[in-house]
Amino acid sequence: MRPYKMKFDLHTHHDRCGHAEGKIEQYIQSALKQGLKAIGISDHSPFFGMEEDQPLPGIAMAKSEFPHYIKEVLELKKKYEGQIDVLLGVESDFFPEYAEVYRQVYSQYPLDYIIGSVHYVEGITIFNRKRWDQLDEAGKIRLKDKYHDLIVQSARSGMFDILGHIDAMKGRYPEFSEIPSRNLEKAIKAIGECDMTIEINTSGSTKDVGGWYPSDHILELALHSGVKVTMGSDAHIPGRVADEFEFVTRRLKEIGFHEWVYFKERKRISVPL
Repeated sequence: MRPYKMKFDLHTHHDRCGHAEGKIEQYIQSALKQGLKAIGISDHSPFFGMEEDQPLPGIAMAKSEFPHYIKEVLELKKKYEGQIDVLLGVESDFFPEYAEVYRQVYSQYPLDYIIGSVHYVEGITIFNRKRWDQLDEAGKIRLKDKYHDLIVQSARSGMFDILGHIDAMKGRYPEFSEIPSRNLEKAIKAIGECDMTIEINTSGSTKDVGGWYPSDHILELALHSGVKVTMGSDAHIPGRVADEFEFVTRRLKEIGFHEWVYFKERKRISVPL
């Protein structure tokens, strides 16, 4: 098999967030074993818009822990220099009402990239299966449109380098993809106009939906709209680093992509598939 020109994974977590396993260094070591050239560490951002230090311990790290997270990644970046490029990232929640709070925090640190993810719609996690139970068809369409609108807002905010798992609402509700959407094509077009990158996130294989985010249909729309793509396993255990990398590269080529990107020092770098 022909070796890949650049093997990388920009989306990994670790035990700080409260729902992942393993230390940061274990993810780096897993990446080395698989021949990655770059590994991005991107744990869940603290809830900077809330007063409590750690309002949801099983979801994200405490605000007071964030500087220690930064320090550890920077130390590991130096330790593994010459072996693998350890990239300092964060997966940031997007709450429009707190966008400036998050922006000010991130400006204090030497981040290589920021993944912007919509995890909450109308105050409820997108992975809550029960939210769909009492909705009629019109209600489901309205909710899907609200989700897409938040993703477009996150793209237009200028805060992020990558948009995370842009159809992850299907994770615990596979029927999501079948809900008619008035805004999907407009949303993808807007993402392209903002010159944003979206990730192919393979963690859908750990959810009810299987497969990955986003769907092939969305990737086809993204290609047509000039949207750049990147790779993220969203690993919550070290063994999932770069999960399905080979499958993803093959499928992207079949769809028509010729390159994808990664980020370093907030600069987008294109590499051939």
